Amino acid sequence: MTPMVHLLLLPLLLSIAGGKDLEEKKGPFENTVLDVPEATPVPYPLFQFQVTDPHVNNFRLSGEGGQDISISKDGWLYLEQPLDWSREEHYIIMVEALADEEVVEGPIYVTINVLDVNNKAPYFNQSVYTAVVRENTPAAVPFTRVFATDQDDPETPNARLRYSLVSEIPSIRDTKLFQINPDTGEISTTEQGQQLLKAREGIQYARGEDRSIETLKRKFDDYCSVQEVPYEHNPFFTCVQRAEMRRQNLDPLEDPDYTLFVRVQDLEGASQNALSGNSRVQIAVQQNLWKNPGPIRIRENLEETYPLTIAKVQSNDPDARYVLVQKERELKFPFEITQNGEIMVTEKLDRESKERFILVVLAKDENDNEVDPPMEIYVLVDDVNDNAPVCDEETVFEFQENEPVGGLVGELLAHDSDKEGTLNSVLTYTILSQNPPTASKTFSIDESSGAIRTLHLLRRRENAVYNLNVRVSDAEFSTNCKVVVKVIDVNDELPKFEKNDYGNETLAEDTPLGHTLLTIKATDNDDPDTGSSEIQFIISEGNTDDVFAVETDGKGVGYLVLAKPLDFETSPSYRLQIDARNPEPLMESLKYGSESTAFFSVSVIDVDEAPKFSMDILDVTIYENITKGSVLLTVHAKDPEGKEIGYKLDGDTQGWLELDAATGEIRTKEKLDREKVDSFKVTVTAFEKANPEKATERDLHVRLLDVNDNVPKLMETQAFICMKNPKPVLIKAEDSDSDPFSQPFTFSFGTKTGKSPNWELNQVDDTTAELKLKKPPTQDKTFSLPITVKDKAGVGVPQAFEVKVCNCTELGYCYVAPEGAALSYGMGPTIGILAGILGFCVIVFVVVIKRINKKSQRKAQAEGDERNAMM
Repeated sequence: MTPMVHLLLLPLLLSIAGGKDLEEKKGPFENTVLDVPEATPVPYPLFQFQVTDPHVNNFRLSGEGGQDISISKDGWLYLEQPLDWSREEHYIIMVEALADEEVVEGPIYVTINVLDVNNKAPYFNQSVYTAVVRENTPAAVPFTRVFATDQDDPETPNARLRYSLVSEIPSIRDTKLFQINPDTGEISTTEQGQQLLKAREGIQYARGEDRSIETLKRKFDDYCSVQEVPYEHNPFFTCVQRAEMRRQNLDPLEDPDYTLFVRVQDLEGASQNALSGNSRVQIAVQQNLWKNPGPIRIRENLEETYPLTIAKVQSNDPDARYVLVQKERELKFPFEITQNGEIMVTEKLDRESKERFILVVLAKDENDNEVDPPMEIYVLVDDVNDNAPVCDEETVFEFQENEPVGGLVGELLAHDSDKEGTLNSVLTYTILSQNPPTASKTFSIDESSGAIRTLHLLRRRENAVYNLNVRVSDAEFSTNCKVVVKVIDVNDELPKFEKNDYGNETLAEDTPLGHTLLTIKATDNDDPDTGSSEIQFIISEGNTDDVFAVETDGKGVGYLVLAKPLDFETSPSYRLQIDARNPEPLMESLKYGSESTAFFSVSVIDVDEAPKFSMDILDVTIYENITKGSVLLTVHAKDPEGKEIGYKLDGDTQGWLELDAATGEIRTKEKLDREKVDSFKVTVTAFEKANPEKATERDLHVRLLDVNDNVPKLMETQAFICMKNPKPVLIKAEDSDSDPFSQPFTFSFGTKTGKSPNWELNQVDDTTAELKLKKPPTQDKTFSLPITVKDKAGVGVPQAFEVKVCNCTELGYCYVAPEGAALSYGMGPTIGILAGILGFCVIVFVVVIKRINKKSQRKAQAEGDERNAMM
């Protein structure tokens, strides 16, 4: 292929370059690419071609740009007219070197790329915009947009626009009510604008109510009931009428509430040389009738006539119809809405069932389209005192005799379903009566907490049980609660074992958990069914690592069970001390003695156990590019009897790992590939070398982390484009890596600039780009384009993509038109071809005759066989 020479011209001067400059723009007679800024002053020499043939005395120019570009007899390429990027981005010119009108060199092709300069100011598509915004429009939500264009190259900063708000009129104490998105031109209110924008006040109309003069007169009469002056002569009425007509016929162009002056600048507004354009936005503020009436408060169990109106909403569309739905999916929804926007509750509410409802009101037109945003209204149910206190049917307390005066007997628990933290649920406690009665009060109760305490010493021989009648009251209701106080005997009897030594038991170390070793018994002569007679068993000594436990129901019988596995190598024997104790404290003069203690011995028998791993879970997470031979993990196992052990590895279907049978070290023996398997499991076994059946297995889970070891690849590397219908070609890529080393891909040409003068590459989606031919060639041609596809991490390499631009058949296949020269053969070759064709025909004829003869013979033989069979 003819080599390309790319000459990047510096910004051209206003005068024609001198001889030295001309020398610098010379070059051989080869295909050439020139970059020329638009608006270059003319005439201007662009390039001089140097030819090798001394007979060349002229040059011929053809192709694009014939009126703008010329060539002299000495090979100078001249710019005759200023170039305009917006008119043409590039020219392709064919140049031939002539010797007296005969082509002696060429043709060659010159591509002239027109470089854009920032010589076109951006401009708005309208000189004045109009917009309407409602009161309380949320800040930063666009309600209109301005739009500007720039005819400079959109791929350069010359056409990158930035919008700004110059001023707003009227200005309220330098408070900005509006803002503009600098990138999109969208205009919205500020947070101050959301609060401060107010519309002109006007008459409110109900749904279906017309806005005629008669309606206005009727509403005027509602406010001014005595009218002796005719409406047309009443200055108050005419003032209201004019204001209402002005509001109904609101025109931002004629009568705006606010005027915004907006500016657009190119070069992203970041340069002093940026060009700009200006426009105005005239804004009218509309009244917002769609206002939330909540939160609505309503008392529970309200005695009223239902349905009861509790609020009203009004849409900005007077003809809107209203729909009420519940936000929470409850079975019961006691609300409805009328077509005038009145929200009604249909029955009494019960706060104890539900104290808050969320209503959603929709305003729709006749086509079921929403004309206002959905409105959420909270309905809060206020509490009334409609619940009495509740307590258990009977509350029983135990209190030990001879306890000090003021001791806490217990705390009576009661509940009120009314709202917590209000007077409706505040409870007070009072003891109404006591049985058996005594000369003086025996108990007191705290009015706020319900805590019952003794007022003098209690003795069981005097009274074993007291029955109290306690009243629990709120502000309006009260409940009587029954309290039983049992006086229990002082704990003056010790629990005693039936025997103090239960001997010895021998157990194998593999005895299953939960095995019962021993049943123990003890008795206590205190009052039955009290804390003084309840017996608890405690292993106080010898229970290393809590291997044993005692199970009991408190009735004096206990069961010694195995709670953890036995290990002969750790503890070959145990000497357990078991104590019997009461939950109630002993009387001060009494202490637990030997009668409340028993002993039991356990001997452990050694068994041959399998090796034990130091870790129960084996997990490894590594990067897939780990060096071959690296250590993943070293497993450790130990035989309880100290026997020599070995290791083995199973389940490595990929053949990636190897294990040292002596040390347990696991290494990589091959390169790992996450794209093949992202995680896998192998089994590591530790076994006794002398007895391999004694073995323990552990699963090793290996998870591979991705590295960017794959570049995106083109799924197809060839395509063709029909010259008559040059449709774009879709280029698709794939990458075996996962996120973040995979898609989305970026596509570009594999050149220094990432661009091509004849081709355009546009992103379609995360994995696809569109290749478009800017200008078809004059003849069939195959292009080899370097396409660079980079992954999300920016990794990619140029890949060859071959595109054949050709004439096509109706079915879309390339064809090559026949040429006379291609079909012109000499006499000898022609006779040879004819002889070959004739010979081929003779061979085919002989083969056909032989097949016909064989078929006739088979048919005659079949007929003869049939006749013989009939005879």
